[in-house]
Amino acid sequence: MRILLTIVLLLTSNSFMTYAWYGHLKNHSTEKKTGIWVFVATILISWGIAFFEYIFMIPANKIGYRGNGGPFSLIQLKIIQEVASIVIFMIFSLLFFKDEVFKWNHAFAFLLILMAVYLVFKK
Repeated sequence: MRILLTIVLLLTSNSFMTYAWYGHLKNHSTEKKTGIWVFVATILISWGIAFFEYIFMIPANKIGYRGNGGPFSLIQLKIIQEVASIVIFMIFSLLFFKDEVFKWNHAFAFLLILMAVYLVFKK
């Protein structure tokens, strides 16, 4: 149960973080505006969204970490988080940025990351 809960919390956490980091790029109304107040507002809104990332990330790490009775080492948690981040980013970019193209080299890079997961979990 801790395995599944940790992964679900990490996926949820990364959903908020990806939106906080890249969601503002979709807003074309401020495309030409680069004044300081546009940047300040964007930063504050992104921090507000990122707050929810922490609400899910901290429990995921606490629940999942072997030192707290969880199933994962610190390194395994980080690799899972990175894979979650990339999976969420790929879904986000394909859904919200239709002009972005998923190419063969992107798929190959993701395969390399999956190989890293395999190596980290190999005994």
